[in-house]
Amino acid sequence: MSDHHVYKKVEIVGSSATSIEDAINNALAECSKSVKNIEWFEVQETRGHVVDGKVGHFQVVIKAGFRIQGS
Repeated sequence: MSDHHVYKKVEIVGSSATSIEDAINNALAECSKSVKNIEWFEVQETRGHVVDGKVGHFQVVIKAGFRIQGS
């Protein structure tokens, strides 16, 4: 084990018909299937789709930070 850590960030987009929180959770759940060691996320953008004057869909752009394995 080294005495330092090195990280990388990837940008991903999650969506949900329910909430912003669900959009974030959906993005992280899918991303974690192929990216290991995710340790944090940053919300970059929040937007949505309007249907009949109401929110029809939430969309969130996040950057997920993950630790490079072995660092």
